[in-house]
Amino acid sequence: MVSTVDQVTEPVAAHGEGPVWAPEWPGVRWVDMLAGDVLELDGEEVRRHHVGPVAAALRPGAAGGVVLALERGFALADAALTEVRPLGEVWTGAGVRMNDGGCDPDGRFYCGSMAYDETPGAGALYRLDPDGAVTTVLTGVTISNGLAWSPDGGTAYYVDTPTGRIDAFDYTAAAGLTHRRPVVTIPDGTGSPDGLTVDAEGNIWVALWGGGAVHCYTPAGEQVARAELPVTQVTACAFGGPDLAELYVTTSRQGVEEGTQPEAGALFRLRPGVRGLPAHRYSGC
Repeated sequence: MVSTVDQVTEPVAAHGEGPVWAPEWPGVRWVDMLAGDVLELDGEEVRRHHVGPVAAALRPGAAGGVVLALERGFALADAALTEVRPLGEVWTGAGVRMNDGGCDPDGRFYCGSMAYDETPGAGALYRLDPDGAVTTVLTGVTISNGLAWSPDGGTAYYVDTPTGRIDAFDYTAAAGLTHRRPVVTIPDGTGSPDGLTVDAEGNIWVALWGGGAVHCYTPAGEQVARAELPVTQVTACAFGGPDLAELYVTTSRQGVEEGTQPEAGALFRLRPGVRGLPAHRYSGC
């Protein structure tokens, strides 16, 4: 089910995260989070766009723009990322930053936070509505990470990394995220769940921080695939390519002893034999 993993770029990111594909972009985009940069693959070239002190997550907009999560709030940008308009800080404390997010089927953008020192329960999950209103969806989060929806849009999958789990929520536009329950518990010694995505068959692909791999699970929690990478700090994954048949995987150099993993920070790609889903878009830009 999983092909050989290919290294697509040099180790261009200190902390690569959050890959996303939109067909109108030159190629996949992802973030070098703590550098505040969005990276963009165009053929073999990697372009770098500085958007703020932190670039936590991004998604394409329904009208051709881009929505971003920065250090302590959200921003809107043009398609080329040359004009970035911050929407204001959601909180003011310097000890907490945004970390990872995604859009729901109704065009709202979410991003969760974490403390720089990983203080338990210091983070939250926030939702940016198309009119710019911000709602706190979850509190008591430690390291808010992957968020993605099932093909029918009725289930959301979410990671708070230190729990070691992938949780599911029921989802409707009116009620939001309800009925939280565990779906996958990552086995001890195999890494911690980080970013995730869902394929067109409904299976969940999750990056394993410290585990050097991406795992695939059914909605019932059964592991059905594993792709190993040559680096330990695997951060996130997303389907891309014209037919959404390529899985792009981001990696980090954080916590890696210098000289021990020369590929850490590179973007990788595999062809898992299934297709992904188009990224949900933000309706406000």
